[in-house]
Amino acid sequence: MTSSPSFVAEPNRVNTSQKPKLLVVDDEQDNLDLLYRTFRREFTVFRADSGIKALKVLEKEGEMAAIISDQRMPEMNGTEFLKLTVSDFPDTMRIVLTGYTDITDLIDAINSGQVHKYITKPWEPDQLKSVVSEATHCYDSLKQRSEAISRSQAQNALLSVIVAISKTSNQLSDCVLPLASAFKDNFGADGVILQLVEQGALIDTKATCGDYIWDLAADALVRTAIASKKPQISQSSNQQDVLDDPYKTKLVLSITFREEVLGILSMRWQIDNALSPSDIEMIQQCADEAAIALTCIRYYAKS
Repeated sequence: MTSSPSFVAEPNRVNTSQKPKLLVVDDEQDNLDLLYRTFRREFTVFRADSGIKALKVLEKEGEMAAIISDQRMPEMNGTEFLKLTVSDFPDTMRIVLTGYTDITDLIDAINSGQVHKYITKPWEPDQLKSVVSEATHCYDSLKQRSEAISRSQAQNALLSVIVAISKTSNQLSDCVLPLASAFKDNFGADGVILQLVEQGALIDTKATCGDYIWDLAADALVRTAIASKKPQISQSSNQQDVLDDPYKTKLVLSITFREEVLGILSMRWQIDNALSPSDIEMIQQCADEAAIALTCIRYYAKS
């Protein structure tokens, strides 16, 4: 199986329906409150009164679009804290607030890419808003580019697996598990089931990847996918979901060749809104390539 970098759907991806996430760090509570009030309308704002607590916030909440940190704090100053965030969150924009004149550390941090900009105190709300707005636009551009690269890598890795399967497999039953594993690994799904279809009905030949097993025959999305031959998506949990079902995003694709449904690919993620329209389109393209491989294998198995 390929070891290429996987495309992993992230909750912090660029999404116009959600506020960007902002972390503000300052050891003075009044400053924290002021920063929160300044940005709470446009951002989901998280607060921490030290670098150590800020690192714990990041560990729990994940990537931020931007981090605003005061420079002079006890135990760990702003640039020291921000340096620790670079490896885990390279796309995050980092802004330092400083109230003193010695900016050697800031210059080094800026030159090394650890800090996007610095603002001298006392700062003006409009000026800081402008800087943060520009920074989040940069973040969006970086995320879009990095996600496009990751999707392309995932697609290429999966297509190489499909080509290899089409060349080496002699029976349809031999290829369902490698295909299911390739879709799971390369698109960061938490669970995948690939089940073959004959004459519009599911048959027993299938492969399951993941800890939680679900029944495709009882899935309304599967029935709709077979009938319509179109992707079916559910991006959030609801009260009618099975209580012990850990999956919140559910994608069902019909693997179709010349209007004949050859199989059903059911993929699931444990987070809400894990997929964008471009993600679904990318996975569908790979499913179409898998349909060609299945057709070739079925032809040679019968001959």
